[in-house]
Amino acid sequence: MASLTGHQFIGFSTSAKGKDTFKAINPANSENLPTDFFEATEEEIQQATAFAKKAYSSFKQIDNEQKALFLETIANELLALGDALIERCMEETALPRPRLEGERGRTMNQLKLFASVVREGSWVDARIDRADPDRVPLPKPDVRQMQRPLGPVAVFGASNFPLAFSVAGGDTASAFAAGCPVIVKGHPLHPGTSELVAQAILKAAKACNLPEGVFSLVQGKTIAVGMALVNDPNIKAVGFTGSYRGGKALFDAANQRPEPIPVYAEMGSTNPVFMLPGALASKAEALAKGLAGSFTLGVGQFCTNPGLVVLPSSEHTDQFKKTLAACNETSAEGIMLSQGIKSAFNLGVEQLKSSPGVTELSHSTGVAEGNKAVNQIFEAHITTVLQNKALQEEVFGPATLLVNASAKEEILQFARGLEGHLTATIHGTEEDLREYAELVSILEEKVGRIVFNGFPTGVEVCHSMVHGGPFPATTAPQTTSVGTAAIKRFVRPVCYQDFPQEALPDALKDSNPLNIWRLVDGTLNRNSL
Repeated sequence: MASLTGHQFIGFSTSAKGKDTFKAINPANSENLPTDFFEATEEEIQQATAFAKKAYSSFKQIDNEQKALFLETIANELLALGDALIERCMEETALPRPRLEGERGRTMNQLKLFASVVREGSWVDARIDRADPDRVPLPKPDVRQMQRPLGPVAVFGASNFPLAFSVAGGDTASAFAAGCPVIVKGHPLHPGTSELVAQAILKAAKACNLPEGVFSLVQGKTIAVGMALVNDPNIKAVGFTGSYRGGKALFDAANQRPEPIPVYAEMGSTNPVFMLPGALASKAEALAKGLAGSFTLGVGQFCTNPGLVVLPSSEHTDQFKKTLAACNETSAEGIMLSQGIKSAFNLGVEQLKSSPGVTELSHSTGVAEGNKAVNQIFEAHITTVLQNKALQEEVFGPATLLVNASAKEEILQFARGLEGHLTATIHGTEEDLREYAELVSILEEKVGRIVFNGFPTGVEVCHSMVHGGPFPATTAPQTTSVGTAAIKRFVRPVCYQDFPQEALPDALKDSNPLNIWRLVDGTLNRNSL
């Protein structure tokens, strides 16, 4: 096992000035794990942000190759941690080894994907409108634009993805790719995992001769640590994945600063699924088995688990329910990430059970002792769900609500009343899509990703992915936290008017030394001018 200090990582140094400490807890047995972790002080946070501000002035100027190499080196250092990382993460999360090894691979691939984006270079969206001194009645100036990094970014690690959405996760990777130093607030459920990953990032930063302060890690269980980070004037943007309550609190704090800053908070979703008549008629059993696997995946602790399933009334619907109940009743209980998450899940289940018009269809076998949770399926008529908006709220864990509809118009009415979600799924035939064409149009306004004949769990990391959506799923519906477009969260456009060639950034010079795609006088090309 690699050595853990329990300290803050402030630039290239460690610090332990706090008086309060906390321990990680193994959710499988509720026992404390070794190492006391110090709560970050306001002084330490200020020191970290000051380092980041200083590092920003040089980090934003490094060339694409050096930045890409940094991202790739982080990926290599994560792999070099070997079993020490996986074993500590297993202890802190109770997640199985194959899941964590897969997540480590995803984390490494995210870093390498952003490295390829940086190395190619066209992401800066360079735009050039050349001067026309002979234009009448007024001459046209030379105007050039590109994306430039915002500044130091605060990233909050997520509870449910201790690697892919945490210290070296997508927010950190995209901020580094944009040219922004990063300060991570490690999640208190897995501080040891956070520290090991931080060590890997700092080793990579040193190997690539990057400035001190390009990365720091602060830890703590209290709200004060996160708020001090968000309120620090050196922080220029925030990345967050977690609960609605936590994300909204950070968003509100950031907007009350003397200088408001953007908060890119992904705050959860119930990810409605619409089962259309043709699909149920042709493959009811397969759909039931697929749903059973999707809503329980990761013990229901994915932000994309389907929590609402809309069903039309038909004989095939009855077969779907019977198969779904049978699959669920034989499924095993799972260990949730913490006692707090399990308690919140229990509360959500009890609220469903006590809601008028809601009945329990099925629950899995097993005993929900300790942090274990059994899988729960409920159902209600669509009019009940429309009248009680609380039934549409996320229950974070292995539970889903079947919404029974009597007519097509009820399904469309339900879709129109949805709040913002990360995903929506349609299972149907080509004929269903023609019949329910309006449903697709409605869902385009409600979610960031529409899935057809699949399930929303599993988010492909690629150039075209959107992991976002309208409020309250996120605080920034125009962005994504997964995929290479995530880099756009941490930049802003800067315009250069009538600049001499030697003073322009390389991306905007006539000679196009970076050989990138640019929009020149309205035409996209890679030519020199």
